[in-house]
Amino acid sequence: MQITLNGQSTATAALTLLDMIIEQGFAPDAVIADVNFELIKRECWQDHLLHEGDTVELLSFVGGG
Repeated sequence: MQITLNGQSTATAALTLLDMIIEQGFAPDAVIADVNFELIKRECWQDHLLHEGDTVELLSFVGGG
């Protein structure tokens, strides 16, 4: 299926948000996830089904100073 991941059209075979995060090479412990402008709690990722055309934003926080 085609989704938009961080602003770019991306093909994925994953059915769930967690599977897609892992498939795309992101560390699940290092990101937060927003699907269609809704923040998804980490404990729900394995149950959150992705659909054709979804918009997913994965954000990571970087410390600095």
